[in-house]
Amino acid sequence: MDDDDDEPLESEAKDEAALAPQSSDDTLYCEAEAPPSVEKEKPTREDSETDLEIEDTEKFFTIGQKELYLEACKLVGVVPASYFIRNMEEPYMNLNHHGLGPKGTKAIAITLVSNTTILKLELEDNSIMDEGILSLMEMLQENYYLQELNVSDNDLGIDGARIISDFLQENNSSLWKLKLSGNNFKEESAALLCQALSSNYRIRSLNLSHNQFSDVGGEYLGQMLALNVGLQSLNLSWNHFHTRAALALCNGLRSNVTLKKLDVSMNGFGNEGAQALSDVLRLNSCLIYIDVSGNGITNEGASRISKGLEVNESLQVMKLFLNPMSMEGAVHLILSIKRNTKSRMEELDISNYTDQQKISIVEFFKNLNPSQSMTMPVGEFRKAMIQQNKVPINRYQVRELVKKLNEKNGMVDFSSLT
Repeated sequence: MDDDDDEPLESEAKDEAALAPQSSDDTLYCEAEAPPSVEKEKPTREDSETDLEIEDTEKFFTIGQKELYLEACKLVGVVPASYFIRNMEEPYMNLNHHGLGPKGTKAIAITLVSNTTILKLELEDNSIMDEGILSLMEMLQENYYLQELNVSDNDLGIDGARIISDFLQENNSSLWKLKLSGNNFKEESAALLCQALSSNYRIRSLNLSHNQFSDVGGEYLGQMLALNVGLQSLNLSWNHFHTRAALALCNGLRSNVTLKKLDVSMNGFGNEGAQALSDVLRLNSCLIYIDVSGNGITNEGASRISKGLEVNESLQVMKLFLNPMSMEGAVHLILSIKRNTKSRMEELDISNYTDQQKISIVEFFKNLNPSQSMTMPVGEFRKAMIQQNKVPINRYQVRELVKKLNEKNGMVDFSSLT
């Protein structure tokens, strides 16, 4: 699943309208307003001049942005990026796949020290390396306007994680959204980042998808979630989490009171992880969105999750597609929500098969019936289920399905699924 491809809620759409065009990445349900960017004064820095402070600092703050950038490019020895020059007065700057390298990134960072218009900066896939990420973090110590930064797919590794961690531990910037997907972060990187995030409350949206975290990294992240009071959206999809990591993450969620959106799709939670998630759903009243697609969850795991859904009063969206569950597991989940009169569920995606067929579960059942009605004789239903080829199901599972669909007087009723 691509990074955070969900629709924003109305409240978020208002917050980010000024930043279009943008990807729907990392979209946070019920996101709070961005923190004020310009209220605080810059701290004096008498002793430590950063790598970005050129000799004639006064000049860099008085000349125009274009002239400043051209000077910076000359200083570091790179060809100026014309796209940056054309758009430096816009709030959204997309420099993804521009081949900037560390020096090109440094020239951008020098310019952004005094830039007051760019709120969102995209630098995905630019081979920025340690020098580039250091320049950006130093820039953020001076820039109080930039709010969103994407440095995904730059293979930053352990050294990049250390630089980012150091920044996060002293973060006084306005940065609240950080995308670090695909940077070859492993366990040591998880330890560094989680140490910083345990006390950092400014970062509200974090993307760590497509990295190399395994169960040890999951344990670090779980410990961080138990302490963090700022994160509202966390994307951990496409890592290497299994049962141990699932248990650790869910343990952290038990005491977390701020996270609203969690994406752990394309990992390996399995049915034990599903049980841990079910326990979280019983206790957590903050989570609004959970994606556990592609986690090897079977009908047994779906049954366990359904126990949590029976009492949960906050979850609005749950995605479970690409898990090896049949119609039996799907019905478990749907009926558990129907039994919960306080459920706020708006979207339950269990379309392991129905998504491909572009058909809802209710429509699937109705299409078994020539009359398209919501009831059907048991005998005809059993025959139709065995003969259909959209959903793999055996005779035993058909019998169980009939029981769950409230068979009465020789008829099955699909209306309970609507």
